[in-house]
Amino acid sequence: MRLYHSTFFLGLMVLLLAACAVAPEVTPAFVAAQIQVDGQIYQVEVVPGSTVQEAIQSLEISMGALDRVEPPSYTVLTAGTEIKITRVWEEFEVEQVVIPYEQQLQPSEFLTSGEQQPLQLGENGLQEITYRRLVEDGVEISKNPIKTVIVKEPVAQIMLVGVQTSYSPLNIPGRLIYLSEGNAWMLEGTTANRIPVVSTGDLDGRVFRLSEDGTWLLFTRRDEDEDIINTLWATEIGNPEMVIDLKVENVIHFADWVPGSLSRVVYSTVEARQAAPGWQANNNLIYRDFSLSGWVSNQEYAIGTNSGGVYGWWGVDYIYAPNDARLGYVGPDQVGIYDDRLEENQRSQILEITPLQTRGNWAWVPGAQWSPDGLVIYTVNHAPPPGSVSPEESPNFDLTAIPLVSGEPIPLVSLVGMFAYPLPSPIQIHASGETGYQVAYLQAIFPTQSDTSRYRLRVMDRDGSNQRELFPPAEAPGIEPLNDWGVWSPAELESTGHHVLAILYQGNIWLIDTHSGESWQITGDGSINRMDWQ
Repeated sequence: MRLYHSTFFLGLMVLLLAACAVAPEVTPAFVAAQIQVDGQIYQVEVVPGSTVQEAIQSLEISMGALDRVEPPSYTVLTAGTEIKITRVWEEFEVEQVVIPYEQQLQPSEFLTSGEQQPLQLGENGLQEITYRRLVEDGVEISKNPIKTVIVKEPVAQIMLVGVQTSYSPLNIPGRLIYLSEGNAWMLEGTTANRIPVVSTGDLDGRVFRLSEDGTWLLFTRRDEDEDIINTLWATEIGNPEMVIDLKVENVIHFADWVPGSLSRVVYSTVEARQAAPGWQANNNLIYRDFSLSGWVSNQEYAIGTNSGGVYGWWGVDYIYAPNDARLGYVGPDQVGIYDDRLEENQRSQILEITPLQTRGNWAWVPGAQWSPDGLVIYTVNHAPPPGSVSPEESPNFDLTAIPLVSGEPIPLVSLVGMFAYPLPSPIQIHASGETGYQVAYLQAIFPTQSDTSRYRLRVMDRDGSNQRELFPPAEAPGIEPLNDWGVWSPAELESTGHHVLAILYQGNIWLIDTHSGESWQITGDGSINRMDWQ
C-alpha cells in the first residue's frame, strides 16, 4: 500500500515538472510591412490579421481608380511584406494630321504633247485623331487611337496633260456634249472647239441629258454621304454660275427634260441599299419644276412606288417619244407605254418579255427606242430557247419592232445579243425624195454568250432590210455594249450631207457615216463614257 502511494506521488511530480518545461506562446502586438509608392518607401505596423488594403488606409494613401497594388489588396499581411502601389492614369490628346491631296492626270487634246496645265488646284485635307495614353508611374505604356474625325476633305489636283493628236477637225451641227473623268465637255460647231461645261470631277454618268435646244444639261453627281448614291442637278450651258440643285436623290435609271420645257424635269428614284446591286428601285415617275433663282417645286407623282413586276427591284427605264408626252417604259418582263394625258389605262403593255434568269445580282432590261415618227418602238425580245433549256435561261435574243398603230411585234434580226440597244436615226430624205430612217444596233460577236461578248455596229433600214456591218474593222476589238453607246447627229454634216452616228469606242468618240461607212475618230483621251447631241 505504501509502494502504491509512492509511485503515484512520483508520477504526479513528473507531470508537473513537464508542464513547467513548455514556454508559453507570445502573440506579437503588431506586424511590420513596407509600402512603396510615388517614389517613396514607408514603414507601417498594423495589428495581426490586417490586409494590404488596411495597411494602405492606415497611412491615408489615396488610390486612383486605375492604380494597381501588389500583392492584391485582400492579401493578409505577414511580417516583412513589401507592398508596391503603381500609379496608373489615362490621358486623352488630339493630334491634327494633314491629309495630302492626290494628283490626277487627265489627258487633254487642248494641249500639245507633254504640256501640263492645272484644271483644278489641289488642297490638303485635315483630320483630327484622338489618342488614349496609358501612363504607369510617369512612363507611357500605350497610346492608341480611339476616334478619327475628318475636319476637311482633301481636294484632288487635276492636271491636264497634253496628248498627241492627228485628227483633222470636222464641222458638226449643234452641241455634242460628253463626260470624261467626272467632268462635262462640249464640242460646238467644230470638233476642234472643246469647252468645259462642268468641272467638279464628280459626275457619275447615271443621268447626262441635254435639253431639246441644247441650252441646258441635266446630270447626276456623286454624293459624299455614303447613304446617298447621287443627286440630280441642272446647269445652263455657257453659264457656269447657273448650276441648280434639284433636291433629288438616288436616280439610277431615268431622268429627262419634259418635252417643250426648259424648267420641268421627270425622273424615277431608288432607295439606297448596302446589299448588291446597291439599290431597291421604286419604279415611280415624278415631275419637278425649277426656276433660275434656284427654287424647286414639290414632287409631283405621276406613278407612285410599286414593285415593278418580275425583278422589279432592279428598276424600270423610260424613254420619251419624239416631240410627244408619251413615255415608253421597259422592264425585265415587259415593254409598254405611259401617257399622263389619258385619264384611264395610263399604262398599257405592248410586249410581254420572258425575264432572263441571270443567276446574279443584276437583271437584264432590254434597250428600247422610239422611231422618229413615233409609230414604232424598237427593242430586244428574249427569244425561245433551243432544245430543253428553260425559257428564262434562253441565250437567244431578237431585235424586234413593235408597231403601235396595228399589227403584232415583228422580229427583224435574230440572235442579235441581249445588249443590241437599237437606235433609230432621224427622218432622212433619200435621193428619190422618199423619206425613211435607219436603225443602228449592236450585234454580238458571240450571240449565245452575249452577256460577255463584245459587239459590232450594224445598221439596217427601218423594216429590217439592207443589213450591213459598219464598225469596227474585222481585225479590231469589238465594242463594249454600253446602254448609251451612240447618238445620232441632230442635223446633216456639211461635208457628207448625211446624218452621222456618234459612238463610244475604247473611251473615245467616233463619227460614222452610215451611208458610206466612213468613220472619223474625234477624241483621243480614252476616258469618255457618256455623251449626248442636240
